[in-house]
Amino acid sequence: MSTPERLIESTRELLWERGYVGTSPKAIQQHAGAGQGSMYHHFAGKPDLALAAIRRTAEEMRATAEAVLGGSGPAFARVEAYLLRERDVLRGCPVGRLTMDPDVIASDELRAPVTETLDWLRDRLAGILQKGVEQGEFVASLDPREIASTIVATVQGGYVLARSSKAPAAFDTAVRGLLTLLGACAPSSPTPASSASRANSQ
Repeated sequence: MSTPERLIESTRELLWERGYVGTSPKAIQQHAGAGQGSMYHHFAGKPDLALAAIRRTAEEMRATAEAVLGGSGPAFARVEAYLLRERDVLRGCPVGRLTMDPDVIASDELRAPVTETLDWLRDRLAGILQKGVEQGEFVASLDPREIASTIVATVQGGYVLARSSKAPAAFDTAVRGLLTLLGACAPSSPTPASSASRANSQ
């Protein structure tokens, strides 16, 4: 791995673990096994390196989500696969955690990849849910954008619950609850008795 790559990957790890303030240039250099001269040869400074790291993390999150959401099959199955995919929930979301970092949120440049990624995820989920509505998987009254926002909020909130309780089960419970609610949005099929009653009345 080249020196710039080591610096970016080290910054990604440290941002995830310590946040922006806790990620000092010295800590990055030690983690990457690079000298101060090497770091400032490739990057203008800590903000420049942090931006490269955040962009890389955002790109990875999109690719991981798309690998599941981009599959074939019914909308519910694709959303379910996304919600149930393997995660290190006790570490939290590497992108979502940045929203709680005041230094990242205060910087338009550092915040942009975070906002763009979460917006992309909501839009991607909304598009899948919209197809589900159009194909009759969900009731016509379901609002794809509202449900997409609920999915993202549940995942991010699930990370918080799991980290707070130090138990992945808290995340799993939130996800199962959401899937139950989403499953309840399927159109109700008429029972044989009700179908027969309608036929006799015609």
